[in-house]
This record gives sequence, structure tokens and C-alpha cells, in this order.
Amino acid sequence: MKYIFLFLVIVPAAEIGVLLLSGQTIGIWPTILLIILTGFLGAFLAKQQGLETIRRTQDQLSRGMMPGDVILDGVSILVGGTLLLTPGFITDTLGFLLLAPPTRKFFKALMLRLFRNWIDKGTIKVIR
Repeated sequence: MKYIFLFLVIVPAAEIGVLLLSGQTIGIWPTILLIILTGFLGAFLAKQQGLETIRRTQDQLSRGMMPGDVILDGVSILVGGTLLLTPGFITDTLGFLLLAPPTRKFFKALMLRLFRNWIDKGTIKVIR
């Protein structure tokens, strides 16, 4: 819980600092336009990749396969798209990293390790 509190305080403070620096460096209007552009681009990419992930999930389920890897893709796309809709350059960078397939592999491995850790500790119970 303490990490969530720190995240909710540190990230917005860092975003404000970066936005102020950007406003001073390139100007207010280019900064605002960049924020709007990344929001639209993020929504487009998240929709495109989300639909592809849904198609892959349906394909794997129709073959009788469990879509575990595709589910992690979906979580990454959902979080990445949400971060891209959030105003700020730090969250936009992380959002693009979650949407890009080559860098998404790193985050999927991190999520898998986190879920396994939770299961091993008994935080999450798997019912069979």
C-alpha cells in the first residue's frame, strides 16, 4: 500500500516538473499539442492492438488452447493505452513501451514473475 501512495505522489510531481520544463523549452502550445497528439496516437494504437489481441484470444480458444500469453498482452495493452491517455511525457513513454511488441516482452516477463510470486506467497489462490 505504501508503494501505491508513493507512486500516486511521485509520478504526478515528476510529470508536472517535466511539463513545466517542456513548456519553457519548446513553448506552451507545442507542449499542449504533443500531449493531445500522444493521447490520440495512444488511443489509436491501443484500439488496433487490442482488437488484434481479442482476435488472437478467440483463435486460441477455438483451438482449445489456453491464451495465457495473449492475456498478458491484453493487460499490457490496457495499461499502456491508459497511460497514453494520461497527460504527461513520463506516462506516455511508459505507455508506448507497453504497446510496442518488442519492449512488451520485458513487461510480460515482469508481470509473469510478479503473478508467480503472488501465487507462491498465497496472496492469490488458484482454484483448479
